Amino acid sequence: MKTKKNIPSNVLVLGGTGKTGSRVAAKLKAAGWPVRIGSRSGSPAFDWEDATTWGPALAGMDAVYLSYQPDLAVPGALKTVQAFTKVAVEKGIRHIVLLSGRGEKEAQAAEDVVMNAGIDWTILRAAWFSQNFSEGYLLDPILAGHVALPAGNVVEPFVDADDIADVAVAAFTEEGHAGQLYELTGPRLMTFAEAVADVARATGKPLIYQQLTMEEYKGMMLEYQVPEDMIWLISYLFTEVLDGRNTYLADGVQRALGRAPKDFSTYAETAAGAGVWNA
Repeated sequence: MKTKKNIPSNVLVLGGTGKTGSRVAAKLKAAGWPVRIGSRSGSPAFDWEDATTWGPALAGMDAVYLSYQPDLAVPGALKTVQAFTKVAVEKGIRHIVLLSGRGEKEAQAAEDVVMNAGIDWTILRAAWFSQNFSEGYLLDPILAGHVALPAGNVVEPFVDADDIADVAVAAFTEEGHAGQLYELTGPRLMTFAEAVADVARATGKPLIYQQLTMEEYKGMMLEYQVPEDMIWLISYLFTEVLDGRNTYLADGVQRALGRAPKDFSTYAETAAGAGVWNA
């Protein structure tokens, strides 16, 4: 059983309006922890592309939730994380909780940067988010009743963003999480088609899943004028990362929180109940 920290840390939550960051910020605030949102709309503003914003955002903070947008795998991300971590240490940050990704060599290089910064660290190496089906790029296809992806029989242990946030909050508010690498997955391996079928059952509406080739999917993204850098990232995730390397369950949620991770079906039922998939 982990013990609570006696003195709340001032936490800068980068990506504080995103899938995990917004949850981390809300949960920390609910627990009485001082929080600063790190985003372009924050006060002071934070912008990964403008290093002059980093110092003011870090001023007076003790800890950072480091969520890099759009992904640690994109070209230039490692160099940016290296520069930011150096500034964070100079500004007196004592603990960084890094959101990382499974099976991404670029993400693991960023992990090495944080782990060797000379301050406390906690690594959250997460599977694909369940919330991509309700808050991300899969929401519109689900609303349209037709999900087409370049994903076949490879299985993935989708993890709930609330579980990720709970582990992050525990790392900031409890003793015993510094120096830990938590690999976070859900409790079940599923194909994308099976996940879409779970969403269909939860909503009670028919959903078609269509498997595409990567070239067909790229063509569709070009047709919808998806930016080239995002096409590159999605292609990378669906080819290199979704190649079978992550087809196993991990125990990070259990180790960090002492409970089982949330199942995808539970997530789907909750999201359906909230009406996110109502056209």
